[in-house]
Amino acid sequence: MYAVIKAGGKQYRVSPGDVIRVEKMKSNDGKVELTDVIAVSGDNGLQNGSGARILASVVEEGRGDKLIVFKFKRKKQYKKTQGHRQAFTALKINEIQFNGESFKAQQA
Repeated sequence: MYAVIKAGGKQYRVSPGDVIRVEKMKSNDGKVELTDVIAVSGDNGLQNGSGARILASVVEEGRGDKLIVFKFKRKKQYKKTQGHRQAFTALKINEIQFNGESFKAQQA
């Protein structure tokens, strides 16, 4: 069982128990509900994800590795260096709800 979700302008393929890093998002007491589901796979194959919900919990919030942005124009003596660190939220997918069914992550 997996679902394809859209978060932060990107698409992710998630299954119960997966941990994904998405763009920084707000959470309610460490819980996040994702409703922008594109597709869900199940016993009947791949289906449209309208009406599906993904329940996740926040594992970590932070900033990614530093990226160096270097701009250069030859023969003009122009050089510019700039750094960037993208903020992220790590989510653990707990449950996928679709058509009255619930698929939960196995407890370890």
